[in-house]
Amino acid sequence: MRRAVVLGGSVAGLLAARVLSDHARSVVIIEPDPLDTAPGPAGGPVPARPGVPQGVHLHVLLSQGRAQLERWFPGLTAELLAGGASLAPPVQYLDGRRKVAVAGSELLGATRPYLESVLLRRVLAIGHVTVVRGRADGLRFGPVGTGRQRGVTGAHYRPDGASARDCLGADLVVDATGRSTRLGVWLEQGGWPAPALHRMRIDLGYATGVFAGGDELPGVTALTAMARPAPAGLPQPDTAALGRVEGDRWMMVLAGYADRRPGADVADFRARCRAVDAAPVRQVADRELLGPLRLHRIPDSRRRDFLGAGRFPAGLVAAGDAVAAFNPVYGQGMTSAALHASCLAAHLRSGAPLDRPARGYFERIRVVVDAAWGLSTLGDLAQPHVDGPYPRGYRAAAWYGDLVNRLATTDPEVGRRFLQVVTMERHPRLLTRPGTLAQVARAAWSARTARG
Repeated sequence: MRRAVVLGGSVAGLLAARVLSDHARSVVIIEPDPLDTAPGPAGGPVPARPGVPQGVHLHVLLSQGRAQLERWFPGLTAELLAGGASLAPPVQYLDGRRKVAVAGSELLGATRPYLESVLLRRVLAIGHVTVVRGRADGLRFGPVGTGRQRGVTGAHYRPDGASARDCLGADLVVDATGRSTRLGVWLEQGGWPAPALHRMRIDLGYATGVFAGGDELPGVTALTAMARPAPAGLPQPDTAALGRVEGDRWMMVLAGYADRRPGADVADFRARCRAVDAAPVRQVADRELLGPLRLHRIPDSRRRDFLGAGRFPAGLVAAGDAVAAFNPVYGQGMTSAALHASCLAAHLRSGAPLDRPARGYFERIRVVVDAAWGLSTLGDLAQPHVDGPYPRGYRAAAWYGDLVNRLATTDPEVGRRFLQVVTMERHPRLLTRPGTLAQVARAAWSARTARG
């Protein structure tokens, strides 16, 4: 491969560029924001980029995501920890009850801008990877291979500060422009069908505060506190999460749905945090707030069906949120992007010809998307305001999922398997295998016996 072009320089784009560097003589990342590998002002926090509004909010990297990043960037975890990131098993609360500790799964806590800056430094250390400042503005189509087929032969972009478009030729273009990608529009402009876009309305809002650190929470580095939804018509509980990040700070997010979306009022934020049934959340909420609250809203979860498009051009793939963007409460985004990168590597290693549509790649990432989508939407559909679409077998899946979640609070083996699934180490099929079904039945019987 002579040249590969990656549209977008966030986590998904940087990972795609790293994979492509093993297969292309030149890899070019087109990104509208300035990308910086340096630390923040006076050695402080790395500032978020304008094109990543969610960058100011809490991010955690699930254990599977960290394993994938270590695969592509050996020693990355140690480098991040040396810069102040944290690594620890998650502390989880459900309905005010702390779940039993489970060994083996660890979450990496770091701000999104810091993680991106380290990834960028690693990627640019590869001599044939470069960044062009500009905004992706379309695809170039033309003959590919022997000339008997049409496909994508490059990407149009508008260089920073310029009004005219430029074009970079490429043997492969990767769309990593995020959930608002214009890929469907660009395909239709070239005479190709746009991938079907499937949405589930969730109407999520969240507020993030950064608090001064301290030693008041021994053994707690990353925490989530969730409560099962209340019946329709009753006030819905908030979800809270906190993580220790670089700079000896706590980053705390409070999430709510529909009319319970949090606002920017600090007193209300603290009051709602104090109402969360998890002592560490209340303790951090009383610490010094370092700056204003930052808000973000997610109207829906969404995924694009690239395999169902019928016709799709050669020389083009998509990755990260451009493929599927989930409810961020479940923390699946960056780990999914890392798995997409590994799927791209497997596809390229398979010897699949570049002058044919990358169906094998899209088949691989569908496994990742289906697993993450099934987990996140099962939780979303439990919210009273979410009205579908409901998958086949939803009621049985919801009942069983709720049972496993509750039993994971007290049973270490159920908790271990459940955590392996939610951290994307294992496929959700693990929870329906005979061994797990038997363990769930034993745990349910023990819990029932204990209640008398």
